[in-house]
Amino acid sequence: MINIPDTLKISLRAIRINKMRSGLTMLGIIIGVGSVIAMLAVGTGASEKIKEQLSSMGTNLLLVLPGSTTSGGLRMGLGSQPTLTKDDADAVLREIPKVQEVAPVLSGAAQVVYGNQNWSTGVYGSTPGIFVVRDLSLIAGRGFTEQDVRSATKVAVLGQTVVTNLFGSANPVGQVIRIKKLPFTVIGVLAEKGQSMQGQDQDDIIYIPVTTAQKKIFGTAFPGMVRNIMVKVRNAEDLNAVETELNNLLRQRHRIGPREDNDFQVRNLADMMQMAEQSARVMTLLLGAIASVSLLVGGIGIMNIMLVSVTERTREIGIRMAVGAKTWDIRLQFIIEALTLSLMGGVIGIVLGIGGATILSALAGWTTVVSPLSILLAFGFSALVGIFFGFYPAYKASLLNPIDALRYE
Repeated sequence: MINIPDTLKISLRAIRINKMRSGLTMLGIIIGVGSVIAMLAVGTGASEKIKEQLSSMGTNLLLVLPGSTTSGGLRMGLGSQPTLTKDDADAVLREIPKVQEVAPVLSGAAQVVYGNQNWSTGVYGSTPGIFVVRDLSLIAGRGFTEQDVRSATKVAVLGQTVVTNLFGSANPVGQVIRIKKLPFTVIGVLAEKGQSMQGQDQDDIIYIPVTTAQKKIFGTAFPGMVRNIMVKVRNAEDLNAVETELNNLLRQRHRIGPREDNDFQVRNLADMMQMAEQSARVMTLLLGAIASVSLLVGGIGIMNIMLVSVTERTREIGIRMAVGAKTWDIRLQFIIEALTLSLMGGVIGIVLGIGGATILSALAGWTTVVSPLSILLAFGFSALVGIFFGFYPAYKASLLNPIDALRYE
């Protein structure tokens, strides 16, 4: 019968006697496990950052863009042919029950002035629905209302970046700013949203009623024109169905024939989110696979050292066999040594990997997330490496002839 406690004691004693060699053997596993955890933390952090940026745009969204024009054989791209109106947005909300809210948008850049401070920013004309569609929250004041839209009131809701550059730490609510030289009363301040996926500052923005933007700031090519329409669907599973209904409704409103192309395009932001998340997952797996090569190298190092150990301890193996040790006693001894080295290296590697991820996050400003799953995977893989690469030296040691082993010099 195999005596596990005695075999474990012999294995640990052999590791303690050769501290330097044991440390160098563990080094490959330490580097491998630490690299796997740090790289997976970077990849998972990137994935979480993408999710955060996409969710900051709003959830369950469809984006309707105007069509494109062709001039001299050149297609000018989406938005070059204004075809959408506020009435289109109203019809979508009215006639498609699964739509929760819509927000027609007419936007542009403008110089904003307050006192002796000025700032160039994006001005978005929309309806109160924009606060629901974009999941915007206010930290001061209020948003504009449907009455403000009907009356084309000159009121504004500011993003945090605009507040910082125009007002500093002062409260802007109730103050009067000038947008393109026209006075606007600040009625609200938005909570911080951060950067978009394209790196744009989502807080460098001003929201005003869409009718005010149409009549007093940007003007329109035809009455009621907007640049795009954002549509928020009640349930994510209804996105594709609403997209179909939306296409049919706008084709009908724009009097587009059966064989004619749409003069608009509907984009499903959920599909964009899935593609971005898939790309992030692939990147995480790639980083993990690259780092796993270090574990493979560490395992080969363990095997080489254990083979050397078998050669050095041939007489010891012979004596153990001579006094009654069985084949599996010898195998188990060397497997336990390899496994112990691998697990000790794994524990140290986990600590260094978490520390490395924290340092990367602090110094490089990267978002890193150390998940329990990555720790379990790295630790489990280090154990498998120890067993796999420790088996051959153990197997070789167990096949030694006791007489030849005792004669070995």
